[in-house]
Amino acid sequence: MTDTRTPGRRSLVKGALAGAAALTLASATTPVASASGPAGQVLRLPAPTGPYAVGATVRRLTDPTRNDPWAPEIGVREVMITVLRPAASGRGFPRVPQLTPGAAAAFTVLAPLVRPPLPGAGVDWAATLTHARAGAPALPGRRPVLLYSPGGGDSRCMGSSLAVDLASHGWTVVTVDHPGDASEVEFPDERPGRDRVRTTVLRPDMDAAAFRTMIDTRVADLRFVLDALGLDRAGLYGHSAGGAAVAQALHEDRRVVAAVNLEGYLDRVDGELLPVARHGTDRPLLLAGTDGFRDERLDRSWAALLGHGGPVTRWQLAGGDHWVFTDHASLVPQLQAAGLMTAAERAELVGTVAPRASVPAVRTLLRSFFGRHLPVRAGG
Repeated sequence: MTDTRTPGRRSLVKGALAGAAALTLASATTPVASASGPAGQVLRLPAPTGPYAVGATVRRLTDPTRNDPWAPEIGVREVMITVLRPAASGRGFPRVPQLTPGAAAAFTVLAPLVRPPLPGAGVDWAATLTHARAGAPALPGRRPVLLYSPGGGDSRCMGSSLAVDLASHGWTVVTVDHPGDASEVEFPDERPGRDRVRTTVLRPDMDAAAFRTMIDTRVADLRFVLDALGLDRAGLYGHSAGGAAVAQALHEDRRVVAAVNLEGYLDRVDGELLPVARHGTDRPLLLAGTDGFRDERLDRSWAALLGHGGPVTRWQLAGGDHWVFTDHASLVPQLQAAGLMTAAERAELVGTVAPRASVPAVRTLLRSFFGRHLPVRAGG
């Protein structure tokens, strides 16, 4: 999510492109694709903890009933998803990279703009592998499904570690990109109105109208994915803008039986509460945050929802900050160890908590929550 605290506390540049560079990168693929440069530091994601191997399938879904709000010239709304399923074995199947080659080339340029203080050089973003296996056959049987919505300005790929861990414990997990909002999304091909790699249009000075479009589009995207996959029952979890979107989707769609909001505001930039915060919910909703990102706006919007009562709970990670709920929890300390980031810069992104504590804490939190409300049954 773009950081939408009031200016002066933390700038919106934390979650959006900066200045003229944003305009250049959002409008042209060629400079982005040529920006990968020489190989650098190789970062690693933590292994999943469940008993199952995980297979991964990437799909493009097209909604012909909606136009793209960020690029109307496309004529339809497209989303890219990754479906992660428990597999009998991953042997013989290659590990899936966190970022596709085109996405990695784009992120090499975008990283310090979308997520300062990520370094602008010295990292081989194409080299990081997830622990999911491309083409590994899924275990038989139907399994409960979870959908993930990333933060504003993030791609679905930056939630890989948590998603793969959940799948290793028996859930089917679908990570969803929100093109135009996400830092970069690589499609299988080009089409009129967009390049193969589509970059973000978000700006540091995002106004209330743009924020409304972002949240409303994300809710519509999530509901469309439920439709496209034929799901009549699912859980949702999301980070930042994705957290706000899943909470609102829970309010709007009875197919969502439980949701986890990972530090997303429940109001708009102008202070208007989202409907879920104004009216409450009768289905389980977990509000998970950190002490490093907590502010008056978050407390106010979350307190409005909690004031309605119902199955809503709040949880807080000590020593953390906003992006500790993403793959940055494990990647950023590696950047610091490699001399590509200072301790203060690390703390600004993920806090001071060590990944050996934060990663298991967040994983266990979500497994426990969905284990109560969308449990994995023996045999699927």
